[in-house]
Amino acid sequence: MDLPAQRTAYIALGSNMGDRIAWIEKACNEMDARGITVKRTSSLWETEPMYVLDQDRFVNGVCEVETTLEPLALLDALQDIENQLGRKKVIDKGPRNIDLDILLYENLKVDHPRLQIPHIGIPEREFVLRPLAELIPDKPIDHAPLQPTRKTHVMAILNMTPDSFSDGGTVPLPTDPSSATPSDPSSDPSTTAFLQKVQTLLASGATMLDIGGQSTAPHAPPIPLDEELRRVLPAIRLIRAHFPSQPVLISVDTYRAAVASAAVAAGADIVNDVSGGAMDPAMLPAVAALGATVCLMHMRGTPATMSTLTSYPGGLVPGIARELVARVAAAEAAGVRRWRIVLDPGLGFAKVGRQNVDVLRGLEELRGWPGLEGLPWLVGSSRKSFVGVVTGVEEPRERIWGTAATVAAAVQGGADVVRVHDVREMAQVVRMADAIWRY
Repeated sequence: MDLPAQRTAYIALGSNMGDRIAWIEKACNEMDARGITVKRTSSLWETEPMYVLDQDRFVNGVCEVETTLEPLALLDALQDIENQLGRKKVIDKGPRNIDLDILLYENLKVDHPRLQIPHIGIPEREFVLRPLAELIPDKPIDHAPLQPTRKTHVMAILNMTPDSFSDGGTVPLPTDPSSATPSDPSSDPSTTAFLQKVQTLLASGATMLDIGGQSTAPHAPPIPLDEELRRVLPAIRLIRAHFPSQPVLISVDTYRAAVASAAVAAGADIVNDVSGGAMDPAMLPAVAALGATVCLMHMRGTPATMSTLTSYPGGLVPGIARELVARVAAAEAAGVRRWRIVLDPGLGFAKVGRQNVDVLRGLEELRGWPGLEGLPWLVGSSRKSFVGVVTGVEEPRERIWGTAATVAAAVQGGADVVRVHDVREMAQVVRMADAIWRY
């Protein structure tokens, strides 16, 4: 007996109520549960509402699915998912927690009172065209160049380490609020100092905090898992406990899946993996299961060997791009949704001296590389050795002016996030650079 043929369709995803990304992910999970297999996902785009303007901004994306359902049966299934997730259509094109539309189904054309394929709204809706073009770039879909028009986020570095290259030992290790004998933060000097540090970073303009317990500087030795957990978990728990109303995202800087899982359970939102998920084979499946966002950085080898792996015979930017495409593919194969992926070109990691300047020059090319289009980028240039080489400043903490130039270059090149030590100064650079190149 022949099995029904698997057909490929493209489904538009949208939400503008509540936790918009969570609603979209619930819809994808429900499709999977019903045998409508989500094969690939686009990036997500935040857009102003169309048609009915008096409503909140939308998050939109597209997914590619495989299904044995015929078009009308697929429509029925999608509408049932909407109903199951509690969608109530009060007014046409008005607010909704989830919206699922069939855009394309194989090469079929359908003209039915309930369904038109290709979707009639594709030509006029940029928020559909852009994610669709990500998934099927060879299709003749006209769309505008992807120009950034949003504010750049400032990620503050919180290294809970004694040996990081420029700030080792400067952030006090606080007492774990979940310990068996929790203490009042006001009576614990290290906890008080830590909370004051966090408050200063947030007041200075940080919208993200990157917490690391393991130095990844060249030749830094690995530390035991228990020690890394001891360093990062109290920090995450304290931030969540003492700044509940602050709109801040917490990132954990780790290449260990066990640390990532514990950190997300403690309240982290992002896993910032310098190895792009390559050093621990459990990392990408863990991130997928957690439903967390992952930053995949470009690196070769390990922190101990990366400085010897700096040859790019086919060109620096093409080499980085091809290797990041492979890491994105690995993440998606592990089940990480594309909208949960951030990229980092890895300044200072398997790149030396002026190679890092060339990466900054080539950031726009990287952003547009086939397979990387539409993904957000994080750039971490703060106080790094190449800044010292160019400016002649040996002391990392004095590389503020050189770092400022690299941050401005990152914004001009399209970075979505800049990772910095000197938050107050770099937040001012970002605001000025955004005014020049973004708005």
